[in-house]
Amino acid sequence: QVHVVESGGGLVQAGGSLRLFCTASGRTFSQYSMGWFRQAPGKEREFVAAISSTGSSTGSADSVKGRFTISRGNVKNTLYLQMNSLKPEDTAVYYCAASPRPSAMTLQTEYTYWGQGTQVTVSS
Repeated sequence: QVHVVESGGGLVQAGGSLRLFCTASGRTFSQYSMGWFRQAPGKEREFVAAISSTGSSTGSADSVKGRFTISRGNVKNTLYLQMNSLKPEDTAVYYCAASPRPSAMTLQTEYTYWGQGTQVTVSS
């Protein structure tokens, strides 16, 4: 029903910045809260940041607070993740997801649609 595609990943040096993009098809995009998750090799997928359907509320994991910023543009059905001061431990496949709930959700089980993932590699 909703096709989610993320992009913008790549290789960056520690301390650098990267901006991820996510587009979602469907006329109901503005009704979905959105989130970013990541999964490093050999580890479980973890929550990174989320934003409410209106964009008025956001939340993020403690590990990225002050460094990552989530935002959205409902007119263009686009989700963003601005990543600054990147660290090697940020290396992971980053996933964009959509939830039918209007609030910013931190639980993976609350998300219905997922993108294919985009690789972010931070070198030391």
